[in-house]
Amino acid sequence: MKLRFILSEVGKGLSRNRAMSVAVVLVTFVSLLFVGVAGLSQMQVSRMKSQWYDKIEVSIYMCAIDDGNASCNGDEATDEQIAAVRAKLESPEMSQYIERVYEESKEDAYANFLELYGDSAIGQWTSADMLQVSFRIKLVDPEQYSIIKEEFSGVAGVSEVRDQREVVEPLFNVIDSARTLALGLGAVMIVAAILLISTTIRLSAMSRETETQIMRYVGASNLFIQAPFMIEGALAAIVGALAAIGSLFAGVHFLIQQWLAPAFEWTSFIGVREVWIMTPVLILAAVLLALVASAVSLAKYTKA
Repeated sequence: MKLRFILSEVGKGLSRNRAMSVAVVLVTFVSLLFVGVAGLSQMQVSRMKSQWYDKIEVSIYMCAIDDGNASCNGDEATDEQIAAVRAKLESPEMSQYIERVYEESKEDAYANFLELYGDSAIGQWTSADMLQVSFRIKLVDPEQYSIIKEEFSGVAGVSEVRDQREVVEPLFNVIDSARTLALGLGAVMIVAAILLISTTIRLSAMSRETETQIMRYVGASNLFIQAPFMIEGALAAIVGALAAIGSLFAGVHFLIQQWLAPAFEWTSFIGVREVWIMTPVLILAAVLLALVASAVSLAKYTKA
């Protein structure tokens, strides 16, 4: 009997405040959509870092003939300078940072160069003597790439120390910035959702103030009085959350899986699995959002 009464009160509230209920659905949808985008962006960055950081290498390029870098002064690295860099890479103090070192000779570099540019004009007039010796270093911890750069930059015969992370890091930064922006917008919209839900619940409570007074006089508990209003807010918020989740599924399917993934085959992207992970989080957030807003707005209507 109590449940039937509560559900009937919920139906009355939703029918009386249709416009406000729709507004709650929309603002909850937008706010949780931004939160979902932020969460998925973080998952995308984590996935790309786990994929690429283990593969990232630091390369030390020795000076080539007529090298234009200031550290070379146009002189090619001597055998002694190359041997000094090799010995330092194999030294005990560097072993704690370095997992593996691959040395690429001029001949190796030339063979790789021909694979890429052999049929082009530049490939036909380039010879092995024009290329440079290099060392590719696999680090134990890719986050410590700066140690290699500090140790070998400016060393005699070294033209450049290049970290492959410099190529992918800007992409990570862009995604991180998008995540921060989405999270900021989501926070603003969540505040708006709380205010709107509070207003909607307050208006609904005002329209039924006589009923709530009678219920209080006959000994109804605060929870029994508040329940219909809290359920109204929760239902509207959950509908908004479901709309946000549906939009995330559509976005991941069409935007990421069908558009970005084929265009950027060199990396992996998030899929519907990550959206499923976000689903309970967003629904729980919607319920908590509605319950907090309802509890705040109903305080004056349940005072003894």
